[in-house]
Amino acid sequence: MILSDLLAAAATMPVPPTRLEPVKLFMDADIVVKAVMAALLLASIWSWMIIISVAMKIGGAKKRARKFERDFWASENYEETLDAYRNQDVAPARIAWGAITEWKKSTKGGVKDVRGAQGRIAAVMDSHVAEEADRMANRLTFLATLGSVAPFVGLFGTVWGIMNSFFQIGAQNNSSLAVVAPGISEALFATAIGLFAAIPAVIAYNRFSASVNSYEAILQRFADRFNANLGRELERV
Repeated sequence: MILSDLLAAAATMPVPPTRLEPVKLFMDADIVVKAVMAALLLASIWSWMIIISVAMKIGGAKKRARKFERDFWASENYEETLDAYRNQDVAPARIAWGAITEWKKSTKGGVKDVRGAQGRIAAVMDSHVAEEADRMANRLTFLATLGSVAPFVGLFGTVWGIMNSFFQIGAQNNSSLAVVAPGISEALFATAIGLFAAIPAVIAYNRFSASVNSYEAILQRFADRFNANLGRELERV
């Protein structure tokens, strides 16, 4: 009888988990820790959406820029080539249009100061290059912010959860590890999610920053070469 009672009691005892269960850790956490983890997860999802969209955006922009340059430098009439790209999202085409517009303004009444005209054309193209680079990088600030802030947000959730665990020790007057271990695990899970959100954001930000700089260099080389060509045309006017 005693043996059967012991077996029945053992059968009804909860089986301790053999591995981490993230969903259970989230569901059992304190409301504040839950809010921290939910915010970090949403931020991580949003960062991955930005990472994918920016990667596609930079790759497509570089491909279109290279194609345009091949067509542009092979053409004998720059304005005809620009007309063909007028309705397309091609940064070098916008830079070239800005330069030609300024060139026409500077040569409308004759060129009295070649160097001044060259300087104005160069300034217009430099402005367009900077504008195009800013357009490409305008969503990277979120990745930088998430990469620097997410670990601290997760740490806040961890500190709050540990404080709650110590409160449970006092409330139950029991310092057993079984009392505080679940709460500490849930609290540390918040830091883990913070790192999960921050690490890809930091890597992507550094990678995309280098890609934007490379893209800006492509545009600047095109602007310098076109400016040299327009400078020669100005000297003939």
